[in-house]
Amino acid sequence: MNGPAKKTHIKALGRAGLEQWVSTLGEKPYRARQLWKWLIQRGAVSFSDMTDLSKAFRARLEATAEIKSLRQVSADGSRDTGAVKFLWECPDGNRIESVHIPEGDRRTVCISSQVGCGLGCLFCATGRLGFTRNLESWEILDQVIGVRRETGAAPTNIVVMGMGEPFLNYDAVMDALAVMNDPEGLAIGHRKITVSTAGVIPGLLRFTEENRPYKLAVSLNAATDGLRTRIMPVNRKYPIAALMEAVRAYSRAPGRRVTFEYVLLAGLNDSREDASRLLALLRGLPCKVNLIPYNPAVGGFQRPDEDRVERFLEWIKPLRSPVIVRWSRGADIGAACGQLAGSRPDRQDSPAFEGPTGGLR
Repeated sequence: MNGPAKKTHIKALGRAGLEQWVSTLGEKPYRARQLWKWLIQRGAVSFSDMTDLSKAFRARLEATAEIKSLRQVSADGSRDTGAVKFLWECPDGNRIESVHIPEGDRRTVCISSQVGCGLGCLFCATGRLGFTRNLESWEILDQVIGVRRETGAAPTNIVVMGMGEPFLNYDAVMDALAVMNDPEGLAIGHRKITVSTAGVIPGLLRFTEENRPYKLAVSLNAATDGLRTRIMPVNRKYPIAALMEAVRAYSRAPGRRVTFEYVLLAGLNDSREDASRLLALLRGLPCKVNLIPYNPAVGGFQRPDEDRVERFLEWIKPLRSPVIVRWSRGADIGAACGQLAGSRPDRQDSPAFEGPTGGLR
């Protein structure tokens, strides 16, 4: 005996797929546009939310389709910066994190691309988890939709810098970003979207060849193969010389400028010699450098003091490219760069974030 027919997960169809699916129901094309608007722009989580659809059509949708969404487990707000870390549960029970970072008129959402990460960077909490699976494109997109729904504010910027390596889940990430960038999707400008890689060269080359319009960031963190391999095992497969060759290929197109992220680790990569090597590596390349004082995430590493950070900044000023110190926001709730690990911080003083839906603890 056959069981009930499997329902169509319409959020995973994409806009073209949704139009095709609606046509199989014998409905007119405008129905797909209505559904798309509710799912993507309004963040509907049930068909009952779709109040401008007829009751008969909603009943038909209930019988044939489903809306899967990430389930919010918690939202912890930073007392210091206003950043909010969201913990989401996927339909299969896996958990991921994303972060909302308000700063003036800018509202950045940092999103994850994988459950865990297989690259094993020693200073990163996500790297200690290991890799579980890639996120589907709708799960990547739903982080932004969920943050917007809970904060009541449309994001202005997206950074794919959360859990996982984006270039190891390339297709799903690009599909999700296309919807975020789409004027009929989330309408976030392509120059407001940044993809960060630990140096996975095949993905970087594909990103270049496909002329993707989004910004590129490379997590460098060392200027010699010996040290980079020690703290970032991905360097064994994709050493610095090959990585820099790929970056230069990316930078040849007009208007392309890569951002290098350099996490400052006390006594490890913050000496004058390290600064000199970094200068030699990046000189002549159109770039920007973000110096990120280490955020406590795993044992064995420490943040340099402020004087040391300032000295390192002075040492690399001859680069003549923009160099800024990025003091991460949300470290008090385990939401800063390198701290995401798919669980809530074990803290008693992290306030519950209260957005339009109320307290979320």
